[in-house]
Amino acid sequence: MGDRMHEIKGDVKAGAGKLTGNEELEAEGRAEHDSAHAAREAKGMGNQVKGRVEEGVGRMTGDEETEARGMADRLKGDAQRAG
Repeated sequence: MGDRMHEIKGDVKAGAGKLTGNEELEAEGRAEHDSAHAAREAKGMGNQVKGRVEEGVGRMTGDEETEARGMADRLKGDAQRAG
């Protein structure tokens, strides 16, 4: 299951816990959401950094393929962080 799905699952658990007054379930849901969100952010940031480096190397060396691959990685990171 992807990080975004774990975020949603955590939201559902937290909501169910709040609705039923089950503080343990609510806390478990918040924790699942927060850890999945952090993981998604970290992966996205890693792809953004990798992409920016590749783009820069491609630009400096005149290698359009490397520059394009870097742009693709950077955009992938943007999408991951946006959710």
